[in-house]
Amino acid sequence: MQRKKLHIKKGDTVYVNAGEYKGQQGKVLEVIYDKKKAIVEGVNMVSKHTKPNANNPQGGIVKMEAPIHISNLMVVDPSTGEPTRIGRRRNDKNKLVRYSKKSGEEIK
Repeated sequence: MQRKKLHIKKGDTVYVNAGEYKGQQGKVLEVIYDKKKAIVEGVNMVSKHTKPNANNPQGGIVKMEAPIHISNLMVVDPSTGEPTRIGRRRNDKNKLVRYSKKSGEEIK
């Protein structure tokens, strides 16, 4: 089964446009395709109780990012620094690339 393409990729800088963290920006750490969610650095922080393990020998409460639905995220245009919608088009090498609907520039 082919995975549906989303407008957000790992490494993108995104703007949160809805919910408790509205107005914040962060970098996408991971995209969960089957649930259509993304984990964004510093956004949607939750407290998780952990048992002692190799990474955290003491155990206790750890603050970590929880997934946020991609419909609440917009990609930030690298040239202007503003949130923008994303389109897809073929470039001069006939390769499908993402571009900013606001500025028309290609997004890497």
